[in-house]
Order: sequence, then structure tokens, then C-alpha cells
Amino acid sequence: FSLCLTIVFLLQLAAGVLGFVFSDKARGKVSEIINNAIVHYRDDLDLQNLIDFGQKKFGCCGGISYKDWSLNMYFNCSEDNPSRERCSVPYSCCLPTPNQAVINTMCGQGMQALDYLEASKVIYTNGCIDRLVNWIHSNLFVLGGVALGLAIPQLVGILLSMILVSQIKDQIKLQLYNQQHRADPWY
Repeated sequence: FSLCLTIVFLLQLAAGVLGFVFSDKARGKVSEIINNAIVHYRDDLDLQNLIDFGQKKFGCCGGISYKDWSLNMYFNCSEDNPSRERCSVPYSCCLPTPNQAVINTMCGQGMQALDYLEASKVIYTNGCIDRLVNWIHSNLFVLGGVALGLAIPQLVGILLSMILVSQIKDQIKLQLYNQQHRADPWY
């Protein structure tokens, strides 16, 4: 049991170290995941809700910029796209409007056709990858604390399981010793 706990702990430690060492590759993988999520935005309602939550939470739009929404077949800004959402972005990209009682789900209509400055008056134009990386860097101590909080019980579990194994071995030795000496007629 202690061996299994040790292996799991070492794998987690290695993953954390590799994440820091290969942060550029990790960033590329995150970019790939976000772009893939953009492609499948309308295919899965849970994924759509997750993307909308992330874009609203981090105040961002798309992976690198709001133009990334052209990767999605519904939001693609090409002339041959018959979708009503052509050149648009999801409503979660829109800047919050104060005192707005009802969310305008069409506020991102035609935003990809606008240049960066015009679009930035209505929607978030910065991508979510940079926002996510900045959030991770600004919360590194909190994330480290969470990792340490998860590591301490694992280490205690490893230590306690090793102590238990040692005590079981001692009890076996004591039992064998007692069996040998009870057979002694002089005991």
C-alpha cells in the first residue's frame, strides 16, 4: 500500500515539475485544447456553458483573440458561410453593460468583421490563453498551497503505512519468538 501511495505521489510530483519545465509545451497544449473547444462550441451544451463561463470569468474572447471564433463553422467569417452567426462571437465575449436587466445574446453579432479598436468597445478582444496564464501566475502561491495541502496527507499516509508495515513485521517476529520459547521446557 505504501508503495502504491509513493508511486502516485512521485507521479504527481513529476507532473508538476514537468509542467514548470515544459511550460511552453504546456501552453501550446492549452492552446490546442481551447481551439478544439471553440471548434465544437455548439456541438456540446456542457462545453458551451464551460466556455461561456470561462470567457465571462476571465474577461476574454477566443484563444488568442476574438478572431479565433472563425474556427467554428457557425461563427466562421467566410463569404460562403450561410449561418446567421457568421462573423459573430458568443454573447459571453461581450463587455458587461451596467444596469442591464436582460442579457443581449446578439451583442456579438458581426464583431469579427470589425477591426480590433472598434470591436474592443463592445466585446473582450484579448484571448483567454494569456488571461489563463496570467491568472495562474498571479495565483501561483495559492496553487502551491493547494498542492502542498494535497501532498501533506499523501506523505502522512505513506509514513503511517510504512509504520504499520514495520509494526506488523515486529508482531510477526514477536509471535515467532514466543512460539519458539514456549516449546522450551525450562520456560
